[in-house]
Amino acid sequence: MSTFNSDESLRGITTFVVAANSASFTEASEKLGITKSAVGKSIARLEERLGTKLFHRSTRKLSLTSDGEAYFASCTTALEILDSAENSLSRRKESPSGVVRMDMPAFFGRHLMMPILINFSQRYPDIRFELSFNDRLVDPIEEGLDLVLRFSQLKSTNELKSRRLGEQYLYLCASPTYLKRYGTPQELADLNHHICLMGYRCRAPLAWQLKDADEKIISYLPEKFHQIGDGDALLNACLGGMGIVQLPESMVKDHIENNTLVPVLPKFMPEPIPLHILWPCSKALVPKVRLLVDELVEHAKQGSFSH
Repeated sequence: MSTFNSDESLRGITTFVVAANSASFTEASEKLGITKSAVGKSIARLEERLGTKLFHRSTRKLSLTSDGEAYFASCTTALEILDSAENSLSRRKESPSGVVRMDMPAFFGRHLMMPILINFSQRYPDIRFELSFNDRLVDPIEEGLDLVLRFSQLKSTNELKSRRLGEQYLYLCASPTYLKRYGTPQELADLNHHICLMGYRCRAPLAWQLKDADEKIISYLPEKFHQIGDGDALLNACLGGMGIVQLPESMVKDHIENNTLVPVLPKFMPEPIPLHILWPCSKALVPKVRLLVDELVEHAKQGSFSH
């Protein structure tokens, strides 16, 4: 059973090594910045714990016993290993490497995140990515992921930590072709006479988030709808005149500006939905992951992820 069980033990070893490399306790005390008495007491406690004498003491010089020489060799090797490990970690912080496993919403990841990640990888070529694009919910712990990006309101959890990066409005949109054919809804009840395009997850449609006439947030599920489990496919279906869709601003902003999509029922638009980055509590943010999180936070400060 190991007797190395306290900070005092480590300090004692350090004091011993410095003393062994010195001509006297006086010289050791000067190197360590403590008194000669403190050096002597530290060595005495170490000898008591080990049950052996480490030094021959005389008025002329300080020398190691045979046990002291063997212990000195082992301690020197151990301290060199610790120093090497610390230097290695320091170098990894300066030039981090390894794999970062990350999942993100499909359209957002492909169109907004990829330019950021491409630039990041050019600056840190030793970091490699394993990227997946999902509009379904994934469990980062079960999937072995380092980071997950999600548009959602999050509740506290003991398993996941999160950082808010921004927020985006959710737009109801339709193509001019669709509205010309079916008309433009004016009230929520009018949606019952329209074809709607709903996200699809876990074998169920994802209800739209809207404000009702009393300014309360409601989850709305229309009477007639298609279910499509991919953000890009939802957008393309809407552009093709297939129906009305609700999507984050980042997906529809350019199309609205180009008049290829038209906002529908803007007075019922809900509050912006937040974008979070999540990671498992069980995984410390090692340098490669911390560096990427810091990069995304910096982009968030510049408004890259917000309306």
